[in-house]
Amino acid sequence: MESESESGAAADTPPLETLSFHGDEEIIEVVELDPGPPDPADDLAQEMEDVDFEEEEEEEEGNEEGWVLEPQEGVVGSMEGPDDSEVTFPLHSASVFCVSLDPKTNTLAVTGGEDDKAFVWRLSDGELLFECAGHKDSVTCAGFSHDSTLVATGDMSGLLKVWQVDTKEEVWSFEAGDLEWMEWHPRAPVLLAGTADGNTWMWKVPNGDCKTFQGPNCPATCGRVLPDGKRAVVGYEDGTIRIWDLKQGNPIHVLKGTEGHQGPLTCVATNQDGSLILTGSVDCQAKLVSATTGKVVGVFRPETVASQPNLGEGEESESNSVESLGFCSVMPLAAVGYLDGTLAIYDLSTQTLRHQCQHQSGIVQLLWEAGTAVVYTCSLDGIVRLWDARTGRLLTDYRGHTAEILDFALSKDASLVVTTSGDHKAKVFCVQRPDR
Repeated sequence: MESESESGAAADTPPLETLSFHGDEEIIEVVELDPGPPDPADDLAQEMEDVDFEEEEEEEEGNEEGWVLEPQEGVVGSMEGPDDSEVTFPLHSASVFCVSLDPKTNTLAVTGGEDDKAFVWRLSDGELLFECAGHKDSVTCAGFSHDSTLVATGDMSGLLKVWQVDTKEEVWSFEAGDLEWMEWHPRAPVLLAGTADGNTWMWKVPNGDCKTFQGPNCPATCGRVLPDGKRAVVGYEDGTIRIWDLKQGNPIHVLKGTEGHQGPLTCVATNQDGSLILTGSVDCQAKLVSATTGKVVGVFRPETVASQPNLGEGEESESNSVESLGFCSVMPLAAVGYLDGTLAIYDLSTQTLRHQCQHQSGIVQLLWEAGTAVVYTCSLDGIVRLWDARTGRLLTDYRGHTAEILDFALSKDASLVVTTSGDHKAKVFCVQRPDR
């Protein structure tokens, strides 16, 4: 455990409130949200003292979980070829697991890796600003706060650290359980994380005021704060989904059994106004959920799952899973990326498969470009691809990594793609599009 000086108020300050539950697995009655205009002073800001909840530009979707890699894909040098990147960041000495861009200016990146290191560096030239030192396990989560003043890093063992970007000083740390995911609140210096014991944690940074949301006795595998900043959706290893009230600390909705998934959740996304949630699982299903009612309003399954090459004895097609998903901001479309390399574009209004785009190897993550119907994918073959979701056509691809891509981020104006890879490198690609 860290010293008291490291954890600051987190070690000394009791939780904001002790939460009581009426059975973890009990279905919670639907709680109608107040239809009137919310009073900002009466929301989480009041609960977390003086947090400023002024509307800020939202971060683009991104940052999903760590990955179990296909062994043949992890050989450095196995994908030699042209390098389309403009900048390479070379300071990691092992696989680079995660990347995030600062949301205010999109000029800085933070990357974390298997070498137990995290770095903040400049996109324009790859210049190191500072190292986020002190981790003793693989850094699997990293991200900037909504206003880009703070950067958080988290390692697999559950050690989280927060740094002041301008002073390059550590301002907070905390040891939770084994870390599954981490995300900043979209409008406040509040950090959320899910751990292997089923808890979701929420801290005010840097004073460390803490609240926990107790899930089932299994890992909280993925989570996302809804755009209103008042609720969060969390998926669990047992296939259940909970929508939490961040102020009251109780689950507003619980989806389990046939409403939930039949396997661990892998990813979750929300649409722009937060009215819809999309969840993905190793059961190969993507479920569309109303954030207001907590009801499943659609289920997407791959219609024709691509044949899985060279399945060994004892292996089954269930090795396929949903790895990433997201909503288009300008059309009623959703994209789902599968481990078998299938990118499925679904029409939300008719709930039908619109296009199916095949990759040569598994999709790791996908991101929609803001304001367009273009989907970006990164995959285990080390290539970034751009797809037109209206036609299903491949627009272009970017190469340069010699191993699988493990995470990527897209700048707000979609001019830059930043990737991290098993080849120990992070790269910056300039996106050139004829219609731009």
